[in-house]
Amino acid sequence: MQHQFDVQGMTCGHCERAVTDAVLELDPQAQVRIDRAQHRVEVDSTQPREALAAAIAAEGYQVAP
Repeated sequence: MQHQFDVQGMTCGHCERAVTDAVLELDPQAQVRIDRAQHRVEVDSTQPREALAAAIAAEGYQVAP
């Protein structure tokens, strides 16, 4: 299932890696695509949207509902 998130606070490659690693820790099979300029994170995962959003937020980023 594909999930799309509006994520504020990603400013660099380190931020992208932190978000990607947080998602992959929850679901190692997930596919993560990040468009930092658009503040968009797309995730293909079987995990619930809420769990993915919580994992990203736990890294210190704001996830819009």
